[in-house]
Amino acid sequence: MALQRHYEQIAPASLIRYSRVLQLEQQILTLAANNGAVAAKLRQLVPELTKMFQNMGCEVTGIQVRVQVILPAAEYLPTPPTLSAAGRKRLIELAVELPDSPLKSALQRLARKAGQKIKA
Repeated sequence: MALQRHYEQIAPASLIRYSRVLQLEQQILTLAANNGAVAAKLRQLVPELTKMFQNMGCEVTGIQVRVQVILPAAEYLPTPPTLSAAGRKRLIELAVELPDSPLKSALQRLARKAGQKIKA
């Protein structure tokens, strides 16, 4: 856990979210990357990260990077926004005022999908 905290202090912010410390074995630190692109960037930074860990007092002589995909947790899917009754009424009023056009057709479809039929 201490190595993870050190890693979060020295690694670029854009990579911290997609990588983490796995283990330290025989002074070789193993980092896990969520995808190949993150792993490639970390491999470029290995010499710099090694020096930074050493400057923080960690006994790290080398760093290995492994791709280890983590399946994301089920994401919260918000309910799609709905059109209020007043909003549907205003769409209908606006569509009636417009001449025949793609905009009028689009407004009619939107109101219809919202649950009301437009009478032109």
